[in-house]
Amino acid sequence: MPAPVNPICVNPAPASSPEVPPLPVITLPLAPGRSETVRLGRPSPFAPTASGPYARQVLAAAHVVADPFAERPWLQTSIDWDATLAFRHHLWDLGFKIAEAMDTSQRGMGLDWPTARQLIERSCAAARGPVPDALACGAGTDQLAAEKAVSLAQVVDAYEEQLEFIEAKGAQAIIMASRALCRIARSPDDYLAVYDRLLRQTRHKVILHWLGDMFDPELRGYWGSSDPLKAMQTCLSLIENRRERIEGVKISLLDPTQEIRMRRQLPAGVLMYTGDDFHFAAMMAGDREGHSHGLLGIFDAIAPAAAAALAELSAGNLSAYHAILDPTVPLSRRIFEAPTQFYKAGLVLLAWLNGFQDHFIMVGGLQSARGILHYADVLRLADQARLLRDPDLAAHRMRTLCRLNGIEQSYD
Repeated sequence: MPAPVNPICVNPAPASSPEVPPLPVITLPLAPGRSETVRLGRPSPFAPTASGPYARQVLAAAHVVADPFAERPWLQTSIDWDATLAFRHHLWDLGFKIAEAMDTSQRGMGLDWPTARQLIERSCAAARGPVPDALACGAGTDQLAAEKAVSLAQVVDAYEEQLEFIEAKGAQAIIMASRALCRIARSPDDYLAVYDRLLRQTRHKVILHWLGDMFDPELRGYWGSSDPLKAMQTCLSLIENRRERIEGVKISLLDPTQEIRMRRQLPAGVLMYTGDDFHFAAMMAGDREGHSHGLLGIFDAIAPAAAAALAELSAGNLSAYHAILDPTVPLSRRIFEAPTQFYKAGLVLLAWLNGFQDHFIMVGGLQSARGILHYADVLRLADQARLLRDPDLAAHRMRTLCRLNGIEQSYD
């Protein structure tokens, strides 16, 4: 019996069809002074809309689109709100809940708290259906400069301001890791005291976020220890004591061993959200003892493929899930390579190549954080994972970027 057709995929036209236009060709760098001619593949076969629910809870951490006409882009946070919200509708159309105002949106790397407030407010107003089902928003302490923090009370006040704003908008809160807390805490007990104070007053269940120092070097030693096992035990003790207030915990350590170890120790009813952009396919597939859900920045770039894979997983087709999602893992590993905190640039590049925005300009000029060799590989790997919606558009835009970096093009 032939395999059923995946309703979430659109079958590409046969290569021999006379209606199929020629595939675009582009010259990409391999190393300084070396280049190669690359012929891109067919357009992505994955549908732009999908319907859940999926077998996993999935939240896509979304990027913001900068205003390219800002006069002082390094000094002011200027957002193209129409394009930013349009991208969120793209993610909602694919069945994802959005993790709003997180580090993917450049919190702590260009997006300040006043602008994050606007982002949360606008996204809540634009949400389709009940806000708690559409959005979970990051609550941090970034209105308090880490170097100016002198007391735990200041940290609590900063967290409370953001939590109150988010919950007043009807959204779920994600309690983000705090640079200020990491700077002034003297023991694991300081972390437990701050988080316990917050959890005793939240209106709804929250998601905790343990962000590793590869994503933010200022968070080294979070939970009071540089030993991940000791830090994990502190976090687990908090979850055990306040499990009724916690929906789940996201850990972004890029270490599947630590994630699985913690996942197996979580109290019943508390979810593990993988933030591992190196091993997310395996983490969500799970093992005999359990699985992780997903709260990931890479979903920003691979949402149509991820939706197709999750639909297969929900139908019990594990091999089809891996066939779709596994090819996106090399792309994610390249985007999130060290220095990992610059991963946002690769996500915005793909949004530009795929036509979700008209420019490759980022808040604070962060597009300069990666080089042309990195960006060339992002295009290659996105093409191999069948993620380019319009290869002709992607080739045209990438040729422009290559020319700006001194790489001549023979094809237009």
